[in-house]
Amino acid sequence: MAASRPDAISTLTLADGEIVDHLLSVRDYLRWATTEFHTHGLHYGHGTDSPWDEAVALVLGALHLPWDVDPAVIEARLLPMERRRIVQFVRARIEERRPLPYLLGEAFFAGFPFTVDERVLIPRSPIAELIEDGFSLWFPEEPPARIMDLCCGSGCIGIAAALTLPTAEVDITDVSSDALDVAKANITRHDVGTRVRAVHSDVFEGVAGQRYDLIVSNPPYVDARDLSTMPDEFGHEPSLALGAGQDGLDIVRRILREARDHLNEGGVLIVEVGNSDRHLEAAFPDVPFLWLEFERGGHGVFALTAHELDVHAASFA
Repeated sequence: MAASRPDAISTLTLADGEIVDHLLSVRDYLRWATTEFHTHGLHYGHGTDSPWDEAVALVLGALHLPWDVDPAVIEARLLPMERRRIVQFVRARIEERRPLPYLLGEAFFAGFPFTVDERVLIPRSPIAELIEDGFSLWFPEEPPARIMDLCCGSGCIGIAAALTLPTAEVDITDVSSDALDVAKANITRHDVGTRVRAVHSDVFEGVAGQRYDLIVSNPPYVDARDLSTMPDEFGHEPSLALGAGQDGLDIVRRILREARDHLNEGGVLIVEVGNSDRHLEAAFPDVPFLWLEFERGGHGVFALTAHELDVHAASFA
């Protein structure tokens, strides 16, 4: 990974003591962090989209303050320990290009906090909007009784679905044992162990004979070109969860081929493929993928019904 400019890093390192001695309030650190982030040209794509938003998230997170804290806290004077923690986080964010959720150990998804570290992707899927709406486009009357979160990573999709739909039973699966350890920690954190089960599975191999009303997946889908040009921040995420072959569809092809055997009649498959959406349409031109739109942005998420998977089974064989 490329480091930020050596002269900038040296200046920041030498000035740490002075920063802690002279910047005293929340306002001071918000102003300073914003300037540092802007100066060093960070990439924003793990929960924020600007130097200011990143500074707010870092300072509040370092102080263990909620997003909706009273704005009057901006004038609060900080303890030396708190000031040093903020400076350390800012330095790590700049020098190491570590994404902020990894520094804080937490990310929010669909309104819920999830424990994260470098064993899992940082939650950021637009599928959060579908969860918040209870997947009502496909289940307007009764919510899905059984849900599978395939390639679950931190478990954020499946656990958030269980929290939003309190009658649903959810299997969250991943091929990575490290990722499943994080997912299990999040199951415990949200006390959903009676309805959410973590399963080690290479796509569907670990759930033989199981059927679901809804299968949701944010699998590895980055194509080789995008993978080679991603900003340094993404280098901290597990490569197993990002790349999926030359066109990004190695895992998605398996999902399309095998999903119907695990869907109930009337069931739905929802998969995120991001920028590989163009590769998917080129590979399967006759398949009527429903491309979903999101109010808060995001793209490359499709839905197919069990019936559509039946009709186009020959295309996926």
